[in-house]
Amino acid sequence: MVSNKKIVVIGAGISGLTTAYLLHKDGYDVIVLEQKDKVGGSIETISESGFLFDRGPNSGLETTPLIQQLVKELNLEDQFVYANKKGDKRYILRNEQLHALPMSPPTFFKTKLFSGKAKLRLLAEPFIGKSKDGYYQSIAEFVSRRLGKEFLDYAINPFVAGVYAGRPEELSVKSAFPKLYALEEDYGGIILGSVRSIRKRKKSKEVSKQSAKMFSFKDGMKVLPEAITESLGNRVSTGAEVFSIRKTAEGNYGVTYRDGKQTLTLLANAVLSTVPAYKAAELFGHFDEKLINHLNEIYYPPVLVVYLVYERSAVGQPLDGFGFLIPEKEEKSFLGAIWSSVIFPNRTDETKAAFTLFIGGSRDAGFVDDVEQLVIDRARREFEIIMNIKSEPIAVSKRFWPKAIPQYNLGYVEHENFFDHFEKDNKGIFLGGNYRGGISIGDCIKNAEVVANKIKNLQ
Repeated sequence: MVSNKKIVVIGAGISGLTTAYLLHKDGYDVIVLEQKDKVGGSIETISESGFLFDRGPNSGLETTPLIQQLVKELNLEDQFVYANKKGDKRYILRNEQLHALPMSPPTFFKTKLFSGKAKLRLLAEPFIGKSKDGYYQSIAEFVSRRLGKEFLDYAINPFVAGVYAGRPEELSVKSAFPKLYALEEDYGGIILGSVRSIRKRKKSKEVSKQSAKMFSFKDGMKVLPEAITESLGNRVSTGAEVFSIRKTAEGNYGVTYRDGKQTLTLLANAVLSTVPAYKAAELFGHFDEKLINHLNEIYYPPVLVVYLVYERSAVGQPLDGFGFLIPEKEEKSFLGAIWSSVIFPNRTDETKAAFTLFIGGSRDAGFVDDVEQLVIDRARREFEIIMNIKSEPIAVSKRFWPKAIPQYNLGYVEHENFFDHFEKDNKGIFLGGNYRGGISIGDCIKNAEVVANKIKNLQ
């Protein structure tokens, strides 16, 4: 298929690049404009002091067949790697001890992570009725009602911090965890719904996040966006700052941007924005004042990512898992840690151990008011006690994200509904990126296909 339609994609993160790739493959005239000098958006991989660090997303979940399709078409089979099986084990900190998160009924009843009372409370879940709050309930309200307070405190609270850097009291269950919400709505409960929904997923070839394989690349997550960019060639322009989008008398859109010292304008049949919500507000707000409010109300908390490398022999804790998460009740100064060198190859040599710590998020956004080095030192000391590490790190690196992950907070459904309404009223403008349809790499790739199909259906 060859189309005479010109599509401008703003933002060369994984959402924009994947959409552009799919459209280009179907014969559309696509150009991607990226303000930064490099592609990938929040995906950043660096080599420093002989170690490989992913400074944004460290992995993806293979929840859609499109991921393998991209790997094959981009000739990335030799780079693609699944996580070490040891990464299946996840730890939660409770009372200064790491407890493996139980992944089966037998391990659940044996674990010391939850009290006997909490285990009995979980058995009551199938008998809990539906909520009357519908759309407007937090994940904290949902889980407390269905599973009990202790499960919220020591499973969901740390999980939410690990995924969103968020707080369950603030996140909307419908928007942030739509499939969990759907289990209650469609099947009446979590346990019964999980069993009955398996057949539905098999028909759609969709894999649940609980059972999806974790993947990355030997040279880090940057491999995927860089490979897509290479396949698109000169259709991707970096250092291109878009500052104006106007509708023409003919019904097209004029996209004006700075490329070095030049100011250029492209005429497009459709414009896709995949930049963060607060940047999209600046570019598209003049089309509808209400859009500005909806986009600017989406909160992005700050997150400081810290990388620590030690001699492996200095680490007393057995390195047999993905890492650990910290419940808010444990009152630590960081959210959790990933055991990076355990999960994927090529991060360190076999004599070293590399870790990624996460600080801040919605739980502790005020950390930005402290001296950064003091924040890092405090988290490092706590981490070394938990991991039984007696020596100094041999390498330390950091990456501060002032606005990290969009929070799908209570009332987010109103934003989602308005964005759909805005696209219908402004034919040819599409709003994408990780504030729509999910924040994970897998979600972004899956939604890129949805957006590409919407653009193809544009009349």
